[in-house]
Amino acid sequence: MQGNDVGRAGGPEAHHTSEKIASWKHLAGFLLIVAGIVAMGFYAQNAGSGSSGAAGGGQLAGHGNAISIYLTVAVMDWALLYYCWAGVHRFGGNLETLSGGRWTSWKDLLVDLAIALPFWILWEAAAYGVHRLLGSGSAKTVDSLLPRSPLEILVWIGVSITAGVCEEMAFRGYLQRQFHALSGRVVPAILGQGLVFGLFHAYQGWKNVIVISVLGVLYGALAAWRRNLRANIIVHAWSDVWGGWLQGVVWK
Repeated sequence: MQGNDVGRAGGPEAHHTSEKIASWKHLAGFLLIVAGIVAMGFYAQNAGSGSSGAAGGGQLAGHGNAISIYLTVAVMDWALLYYCWAGVHRFGGNLETLSGGRWTSWKDLLVDLAIALPFWILWEAAAYGVHRLLGSGSAKTVDSLLPRSPLEILVWIGVSITAGVCEEMAFRGYLQRQFHALSGRVVPAILGQGLVFGLFHAYQGWKNVIVISVLGVLYGALAAWRRNLRANIIVHAWSDVWGGWLQGVVWK
């Protein structure tokens, strides 16, 4: 579309407004897609469980299919981002509508790195605190899927970068702004996208859904403050690399 739609959704300046960046029908489709992913996540948690409900075998119990699972997750993330881009594009926008703009100088990059570091420390503290508050759970662990071989580590890093780019644009760049337009207020938008973001990770079990929802709210607050996703993408990608691989190397 041309005309007023371009002004409304087309540039990074639109990241400051509460106007919708895609149709409500497109938003409904996004939520249906996420609902399907949530259902598959809960199925992955319950498949193979015994009659007592204890975690059993299944795809989350063994390491043999780790790389195929990494690649599946990456494809799903890119597909979700493509869906968001397609809806925004039809409404006159582009990728910068979702991201809030690119780096234009080394100073911009350094500023975002300076913001990302303390935010990551806060992120880690929040994750640790919520985990301690909730205690142990009976969900199947995904620890067995963490990378071990050099090839798995390389693929994991690629998938972590993918998650940082795609999930931030999908949940903070698209969903949060659509919720903001729908509610007219930024706080419900931040809380709503955080909840959906947590449910998106249902394959990790209920405890981690709660933890990730809290972290999603933190990501949303950062995006609302910065009015772009540059620092978000840095922190998200780094936290996945750190938590999934590097932390174990450093603290071994």
